Amino acid sequence: MSTGVPMTVTAALHQYRQRLHDRVLSELAESAARVPGVAARLDGVELSDLAALDAVPVLAKDAVPALQRESPPFGGLLAPDVPVVRMFASPGPIYEVQLVGTDPWNWAPALRSCGIGPGDVVLNCFSYHLSPAGVMFDEGCRAVGATVVPGGVGAAEVQVQVIADLGVTAYIGLPSYLASLVERYDGQGLDPGRWQLAKALVTAEPLPDALRARLRERVPTVLMAYGTAEAGLLGYETTPGDGLAVSTDVYVQLCDPETGRSVPDDATGEVVVTVLRPDYPLLRFGTGDVSRWTVGPDGDLRLAGVLGRSGAAVKVRGMFVHPHQVREVVDGLVAAGGVTAARFVVDRPDDRDVLRCELLLTDDAEAAQVLDRVTRQVKEGLRVTPVVTSVDVLDDDQVLVDARTWS
Repeated sequence: MSTGVPMTVTAALHQYRQRLHDRVLSELAESAARVPGVAARLDGVELSDLAALDAVPVLAKDAVPALQRESPPFGGLLAPDVPVVRMFASPGPIYEVQLVGTDPWNWAPALRSCGIGPGDVVLNCFSYHLSPAGVMFDEGCRAVGATVVPGGVGAAEVQVQVIADLGVTAYIGLPSYLASLVERYDGQGLDPGRWQLAKALVTAEPLPDALRARLRERVPTVLMAYGTAEAGLLGYETTPGDGLAVSTDVYVQLCDPETGRSVPDDATGEVVVTVLRPDYPLLRFGTGDVSRWTVGPDGDLRLAGVLGRSGAAVKVRGMFVHPHQVREVVDGLVAAGGVTAARFVVDRPDDRDVLRCELLLTDDAEAAQVLDRVTRQVKEGLRVTPVVTSVDVLDDDQVLVDARTWS
């Protein structure tokens, strides 16, 4: 029976599943023999084909911190005795690992698609502190033969000088931060002739058409990629706006957030991934991101990009903020004195995320001192610097409100 779905989408999805069918089933069988958490989740499930994966409950990103507390440190998701190169603590906290190997998060295809390779000097503006983003892109750049400047987060006035002095040709980071660097470069009066930055691979926040157009006035190639700290690369653009080619090292499903079952071919659903690595497979991991299937100009299956969130966590400037974290921070603000209640609102004026902390102060509070202390507490607790304001009333019972809209 016809579903009204264009055959190009259905055919591309069918080919995708056929191509990965044997690999997914064989690697999961090996994983079940090596990884206790995978064996437990596959207990009673007969994996005769890929459709049978729908019987395995989705492991929600929001559930990982509790799972890791119950079975420390990695929730039974990592094979015992596997060599670990680095350990990370992302917001949540969620503990992740870097395993042995070249480009273990598989970002090289996205970098190559952007034209980044030998001879490029890449300014990597993701954090190298605790969370894995900086290191994962560093490893990818080394895999394609590029030179890396580990810029990290902040110090924009230094980074624009580095762009001029070191001949930076490529950028990795948030699109909004690239826009800030362009403005800062011009604002510091640096020589326009020394601007050689011509390629940018951006991720971790949306890239509206208007922002991309503005960036391309100074950076001719601006392509979007998509991934997570846990799974690495999931998808990447090969041409602007034509969807995200799916990584070859993951199996992606789009699922109903309520049931966990695959949605019809033409429907939006939560991005659920199984990493094809027997020692750290991350079976049916729910990213909390929503997308739909499309087809690229080459006829291959693509993800339409991140169209929203189904999970409770909110991403701010590329960092996840979880409601339970916010509640803990609010409790700490009240306990420290001067604050009776608080909530956090995420907004995005001028294509830049802003985390606003709204406070109800006690009658005897020294406002300036309290606001300064709250700024430090929030930055420490959420790893995002807030804009702190006092208000007369909080008209929402939620502690975390996402007020952003996307063009």
